[in-house]
Order: sequence, then C-alpha cells, then structure tokens
Amino acid sequence: MRFVATTLICLAHLITSTVALGSQCSAPLGSGTAAVGAPYWLESMPHVGTAAFNPTPSTYKVYRNVKDYGAIGDGVADDTAAINAAIADQNRCGLGCKSSTTTAGLVYFPPGQYLVTTPIIPFYYTALVGDAKNRPTIVAASNFNGFAVIDADPYIPGGGGAQYWVNQNNFFRAIRGINLDLTRIPPSVPANGIHWQVSQATSLSFVKVTMSQDPSVVHAGLFMENGSGGVMSDLEFIGGGTSVIVGNQQFTVRNAKFSNAKIAIQAIWNWGWTWQNIQIANCGVGIEMATGGTTSDTQTVGSEVLVDFTVSDTPIFVRTSTAQSTFAGSIYIDNAKLTNVPIAVGTKAGATVLAGGTKTIVSWAQGKIYSGSQSTGQYVQSNITPPSKPASLLDSTGKIYGSGRPLYESYSTDQFVSVKAKGAKGDGIQDDTAALQAIFDQYAGCKIIFFDAGSYVISDTLNIPVGTDMIGEMWSQILIKGTAFNDVNNPKVALKFGNAGDVGTLKVTDIVISTVAGSSGAIATEVNIQASSQGSVGFWDTHVRLGGSKGTGLTTSECVKLQNHGMECSSAFLSMHITTGASAYLENVWLWNADHTLDDDPQETQIDVFSGRGILVEGTDIWLVGTGSEHHLFYQYRFHGAKNVYAGIIQTETPYFQPSPAAPSPFPVSAAFKDPDVSVTGSALALSIESSSDILIYGAGLYSFFRAYAQTCLDTKNCQAEIATVSDSTSVNIYSLSTVAVTYQLVYNGQQTINQSANINGFASTVTAWSSDTLSVSAEVNITARKRSRKHRRALPLRLASEH
Repeated sequence: MRFVATTLICLAHLITSTVALGSQCSAPLGSGTAAVGAPYWLESMPHVGTAAFNPTPSTYKVYRNVKDYGAIGDGVADDTAAINAAIADQNRCGLGCKSSTTTAGLVYFPPGQYLVTTPIIPFYYTALVGDAKNRPTIVAASNFNGFAVIDADPYIPGGGGAQYWVNQNNFFRAIRGINLDLTRIPPSVPANGIHWQVSQATSLSFVKVTMSQDPSVVHAGLFMENGSGGVMSDLEFIGGGTSVIVGNQQFTVRNAKFSNAKIAIQAIWNWGWTWQNIQIANCGVGIEMATGGTTSDTQTVGSEVLVDFTVSDTPIFVRTSTAQSTFAGSIYIDNAKLTNVPIAVGTKAGATVLAGGTKTIVSWAQGKIYSGSQSTGQYVQSNITPPSKPASLLDSTGKIYGSGRPLYESYSTDQFVSVKAKGAKGDGIQDDTAALQAIFDQYAGCKIIFFDAGSYVISDTLNIPVGTDMIGEMWSQILIKGTAFNDVNNPKVALKFGNAGDVGTLKVTDIVISTVAGSSGAIATEVNIQASSQGSVGFWDTHVRLGGSKGTGLTTSECVKLQNHGMECSSAFLSMHITTGASAYLENVWLWNADHTLDDDPQETQIDVFSGRGILVEGTDIWLVGTGSEHHLFYQYRFHGAKNVYAGIIQTETPYFQPSPAAPSPFPVSAAFKDPDVSVTGSALALSIESSSDILIYGAGLYSFFRAYAQTCLDTKNCQAEIATVSDSTSVNIYSLSTVAVTYQLVYNGQQTINQSANINGFASTVTAWSSDTLSVSAEVNITARKRSRKHRRALPLRLASEH
C-alpha cells in the first residue's frame, strides 16, 4: 500500500502539472535562458502598449528609454535634461495636474552611470525602471542643486509650501532596479537621494543608495515627510548622516539593509509603521523615534513594529523619548538579534530602558497591552508573551517569510508571450475575453504572459490556470464589463485563478483590475490555488481599482456625491476572495473603491461608488505585506475560517458617506458569502475575524475620517462606534492597532472591549498589543515555531483529468 499511495500521489502531481500546461507547450517554463551579456528582457521586448483612454492612444508612448531622449549614461555627460524629457514627453501629468490614469509612463534606464545636476521629477503614474541584470546608477554631480536626486513631490518655488501633488493622493508610482550615488556631493552639503512623499499603490524596490561616510556627512538616502503609503522592499543604504528620514500615516518596509550611517532610521511622525526583516550594521543609532516629548504635539511617532531585525556594532538599537511610564510612542519588537549593541532601547536623555549586548529580543513592548475581553489595558515597557507562529509562515531561519516581486532577470524574450501579439486589443472598447482566454489556454505554464500596456475588456469569467506567470508592462488594466456581472444576487467571478483543489504556482505582477458602472455582481478576483511551495502563489504590485478613472463610468460625471445614487454607481460585489484550501502571498496590493475621481478633475471631487466587500480570506498560509483595502460597504478585511495568516501593515478607510446610507445599503446581505452583521452601527468594518486561527497582524491602521461626509466627529473621535471585531477564533495576535475617530477599537466575541479613550496616541489611538490568548509581562520568554503534526500535514490530492 505504501508503494501504491506514493505512486498515486506522484501521478496526481503529474496530472496537475500536465493540465496546467497550455496546448502550445511542450515543456514547463523552467529556468531563464537569457545569454550572458544579453539585455534585460524588458528592454528587448517589442513595446506596442498603449494608454487606452489617452486623447491620442494611437501615438502616445507608454514605454520610454532614456537613451532615446539623448541620455548618455557615461557618468560624465549631464543627463538631467534627457531623463526629465523622457518623463515629461507627450503632455503627461506634471505641475498643475492633480492626477491622471491616462498618461502612464514606463521610463527605462539601460545599464550605465547617469550624471544629474538637478532633480529628476517623476510625474504622476510613472515607473522608473532599471535593467535588473545590470543595475544602472544615477550619480549626483558634485555641484548638484536641488532637494533630492529623485523628487516624487517637489515643493513649488515661492508656493508657500505647496507641492506638485497632494501627498495623501500621490498614488501609482514606482522606482525599481536603480542605484543612486551621492558620494560626489561634498559631505557637509545637505542632500537627499529620494524624496518619496507618496501614498498607496507605490513601490520602491531593488534600490541601493550610496553616500559618503565622512564624519561630517549630512546626506540622507531617502526623505519622506508625509503621505499615506505604501511599501518599500529589497533596499540597501550605505553611509550618510541618516540613511532614511521617514514620516507617513502608515508604511511597510520589508528586507532593507542599513550600514555605516550615523542614524539608520529616523522616524519623524506616523500612526503606524512596520519594519520586517531589517539589517543594521555599524550605525550610531538604529532607530531614532524621539521627537521631543510625550504629548501629541511633541511625540509625533505613533507606533513602530520591528520584526526580524539583525543589528550589529551599533551603540543604540532604538532611541525613544522618555523612560517614564507614559505613552511616548508605541513600540513592539519581535525577534531582534543584537550583536555588540550596548543599549537595546534608550532615551534621548541617556537613560537605558532595555539593556542590550549580544542577545535576542524575543518579544518586547512599550505601550498598552490587552488580552481577550479585558477592557482595561496595562502600560508596559517590558518583555511580553510572544505569539505562537505557525511554522508554515516562517522561512528556514525562523523569520516571517518574504518574497520580492519576480523580475525574471535571467529570462529571454522568447520565454514571454505578448497578449497583443496574440490578438488581444487592449483598447478599452473591444471585448478581449476570447483572445485572452485562448492565450492562457495555449501558453500557461510554459510562457510568461506579458500584458502590454492597455485596458483589456472582459465580459465573462477569465479562467487563469494554475502554473501561470503573468506580468503587466506597467499596471496593465483588465476592465470587467457586461451584463454577466450586473446581478448582485447572482455574483460571478471575473478573474478566476485556478480551480478548487489545484496545487501549484501562480505569479501575478503589475496588473490593475477595474470594473465599469453597474458591476454589482462582480467578484473581481478569486484565488483557488494551494501553493506547492512556500509563497509560490503570489501577487505583487497588483491592485483592484474600482471606479474613479476614465472608462469606468464611475466618475464625477456619473456618481458625484450626495445625489441618492443606487446600483447604477455600484462597482463590485467582492474585490478579492481567497477561498478555502487556497494560499497566497500578497505584497503591495491595494483594493480601492474610489472615493474621488483621478482623471480630468482638478478638484478631486468626491463620489459615491458602492463596492460590497474588500478581501475575504478563507484560506490557509496567507501573507499580506503592505496591503490596503478601502471604502467597501460591509468590510475591508474579512478572515472567516482562515488559518495561518501574517499581515502587516493592513490599512483601511471606511466609506465616507456612511451611515447615510447605512451599511450595507444599497447591497443586500449574502449568507453564502458569510457577511458580518453591520446593520447595528450602520458603518462598515475595517477588520472582521471569525472562526479563524493563528492570525498574526503586525500593524493595523484602521481609519474613519467622515460621518456622512462631515468631519466634526474627528475632534470627538466618534465617526463610528466599532471598526474591528474578533469572534470564535483562537491564537489571534494584533500589534500596533491604530485607529482614528472610532469609539471602540476592538469588539471581542460580541462585547465592545477596548475604548479608544484609554489609548490616545497623538491623532490616532493605539493598542500596542492584543491577544486572544493571555498576554502578560515576563522576564524571560522563548519562542518556538509550531510544527505541523504528521496528522495535519497536507497530502497532495488525487484528482482525475476529467475534473479539469
């Protein structure tokens, strides 16, 4: 029987793999075949992408190679004008334009040294992308003059502090695969590598900034003073006075290295920030979060979650405002390995809060902690009970698993297939359902499916097989449209990733999924695939954007606020569904139901657009890294029957119009989709956890900014009564629960548990740690990853070919 069982399991795997391969495939995709020295595939691909809703789509260029605009890249010639010309060409969204989705710009840098003397200004909806095989370097000249080498939101000269774009709405930007060199700038001359004042749907990844290591240096690799982000990942900062200076409502940083700086990370304000897998070496201070005191006006850093740190040869790991027992900024440290770090947590005045040395900080908190139904928290500056972490969420070193977006740097162009080359139009008008389905049916599993820039209309379910790799040229749009998606009582999946029981891989990158008006029955995405290896089902830089842009019929012209709109302004039934048995890794995924218009509206007018639900997670082994979900009627995040989830940060806003109409109006309740009851408060939930286990949330920014479009409730902190609920669940741990204008931060098993009034932390209110288990102060703590017992290990299912 053992031999037979093994044979059947292997056979099941062969069936799965065979079925996943398209009809034109002779073998799986396998490893990259690009020749040594060959250009990066993105440079060599034919670029036939378009901006479908641009006034002149036939002539507008999305892809721009800076060398086509005169850049030399020899480190000698001044390339500033050429690079900025590549960015600005064809009347793109620069100074005077608030936002635009119709003027996308993918600005590509081949290998080289690009000398600049004044700032590079990436316009709205711009991605600056370098050769991933041989990263280009932007070199600041010795006479560089400007605020930052790359400035994503310049201050207008003589504008009294005004900037090009509103920071909270500075969406859709990327810098990827580019290095910066500031070492030619005299050390004592202030300079910033990147001014990154951005919000959601932005990414800074695979970037290295090198600065002087002279003792007099005052350079900063990155400066961010505002915004509402966002994700930064796979970064390295060497030298400088301060590696990064950061302030934002919330942000996630994963996999970053800091070395040889006076200060590695200087936090200037936030409501919540999560740092995951960070290395700090040979710096004066690791994290400086002291901003002057303990009041809301002087201690402006609200919360820092520090998970999986490695710190060496640094006198102070974390420096905060004061050692007294007041709420001087929330801190949670999880798994920080220190080597020759004398002070783990200290104060600006020189006091030691937590001694360092060579040690591992397993679980340490500064702030208010709560357990279960406790309504009164305990302020601590001490070790606390560590969470139990499922082994399936951890990498081989015991850290939370993480994965950068696929770059396919070793792959050649013949390993890609262009959807336009195979018949898809992407013009935002013609129906591409059949063409796209044929491409997936033919090439899934053996080719990387390349979505040239464009807007691809689908009018029926698009079945995307297990084993698919798909990547957009630059936020390529799939536009869901048609009567199949118009019935709220009979919802229909638009993008179906795999089928129930599938085991394998999936990679989705640089895609925007949208709907048109009246799509009340659209389930935008459904994920059914169980990952065959850790994190092998993944979405990166992929967003569900519902309304607010041209081509959707959900803009100011149709859905301006306070006009008693109904289903004609509906956008979706559900944005994303991770089904029972499925697993997924999400990084920089934003599920946004539009609150304002992005195109042709300098006032950024608010609109009433109705989306039923954000993300429903029923699967197992889930990572949500730097995700957001906003303005959905029932909930933003719903975990029902979910197991083994890591999330950090999750960011939400509830609908501005509620409770007028009251949630969930105009949508009906669906028992089939396990809707929570929101009728009592009339407001959507940000977070709902029910019948779930082993949920780790490392940073939650849950905000309610309006009550029926009025904001007087901000002052009284009661725009809505409840925002997060946990019920009938085990091993749920939430760190840095930061809420805005909500009376009860947490409702546990139906009981209004934590009132925000006890946790005011500047503008927000923060719970440093809450656990469904007992959370207590302890002198010594030990953490072990729980291993699945043999009886709980997943067996590969045996399926017949006919089931597909």
